[in-house]
Amino acid sequence: MDFLRPASWEEALAAKAEHPTAVPIAGGTDVMVEINFDHRRPEYLLDLNRIGDLAEWEVGEDTVRLGASVSYTRIMQDLRAELPGLALASHTVASPQIRNRGGVGGNLGTASPAGDAHPALLAAGAQVEAESAARGTRLIPIDEFYTGVKRNALQPDELIRAVHIKKADGPQQYSKVGTRNAMVIAVCAFGLALHPQTRTVRTGIGSAAPTPVRAKTAEDFLNAALEEGGFWDNGKIITPSVAKQFAELCSGACNPIDDVRGTASYRRHAVGVMARRTLTWAWESYRGARRASEGAA
Repeated sequence: MDFLRPASWEEALAAKAEHPTAVPIAGGTDVMVEINFDHRRPEYLLDLNRIGDLAEWEVGEDTVRLGASVSYTRIMQDLRAELPGLALASHTVASPQIRNRGGVGGNLGTASPAGDAHPALLAAGAQVEAESAARGTRLIPIDEFYTGVKRNALQPDELIRAVHIKKADGPQQYSKVGTRNAMVIAVCAFGLALHPQTRTVRTGIGSAAPTPVRAKTAEDFLNAALEEGGFWDNGKIITPSVAKQFAELCSGACNPIDDVRGTASYRRHAVGVMARRTLTWAWESYRGARRASEGAA
């Protein structure tokens, strides 16, 4: 196994073009586990740790450009207001040591359906910034990024440089089920984001299908129910029947398996429970913000 250590982004792209099978490594929290257990033996490892701008972020007027190597710890500490769903997801990642090393770029590159960041990225409507030496930069919508079990839309000569995520314009929530409270791979996970500016709700489901997925039928149902009931304007509590139907549709969006962490039927049930709870929490936050705004006016 050869170890490539580019000193710049341009050198990294050139190395990836010359060695398309090279596996990028930054935090190493996924790659090293696979290597240590002899599940993977790449011909080349492409170390990205000398490229400083991968660990930086930019907060724009509407969007955060998150470098691929920004750690989960930094997201939790510095981007909680702009990216609350992703910050909540970051809290559930493994241990403090892993959160100090791991980042969203690695989660995306591995594309495991159990990756903790995926539901939050789907709910927020993120875009993945990928680049190659030959074709330059492109933005891949998160809905198009996951192509199969641990497969993504990257070309062999592309690297992930950053993730573009819209700043939250409403409450976001995240929930994860595991076999214990820390250092655990998700049995299933659920992310939800309210987008009051567009009067829409987006979801993300992890570890309950071959890829991370959205519950699009559930979203369509809830968006219609909120609009027809005038909920965005009147700020009323969402009726139990609407929440129940939303939860059932989210369960229906799953295509899980039985494995050592949980059964398929349990995953479907748990996703429904998390969907109802996160919707309740997020909507209560929205109602509270509306009351505070009306009181200030």
